[in-house]
Amino acid sequence: MHLAQLNVGRLIAPIDAPELAEFVALLEPINALADGAPGFVWRLRESESDPALTYRHDFGDDLLINMSVWRGRQDLWDYVYRTRHLAVLQRRREWFQRTVEIHSVMWWIPDGHLPSAAEGMARLALLAEHGPGADAFTFRDFHGPPA
Repeated sequence: MHLAQLNVGRLIAPIDAPELAEFVALLEPINALADGAPGFVWRLRESESDPALTYRHDFGDDLLINMSVWRGRQDLWDYVYRTRHLAVLQRRREWFQRTVEIHSVMWWIPDGHLPSAAEGMARLALLAEHGPGADAFTFRDFHGPPA
């Protein structure tokens, strides 16, 4: 089993606005850091030929979606909190609207499965509606892989 994760954020301005220029400039190096991180399996991309492109979807122009697959919890944790990614994460309020909505979810998938954005959004909705459980959880309320 692999660990899938989705996180979303509502941008404070259009992606090409000057106030997001620094964030946009950080996308490629931070995504490349993830791509090379131990335990990284896959991430959702607009294009395999241009991985720097932001993923386009039908959930609203101001919603940025990040989704990836990892070997397990520790690999994802190490990338999120023990690399340069943490410094970018700590600045998220500069680029994203403050919201009380649930913005992050994890779930287990069979090896080789590549989740869709719709699947990730459904898991996020499941977490919001029912709270953490085996099918949708967070780092704080983590559930191990099914037996």
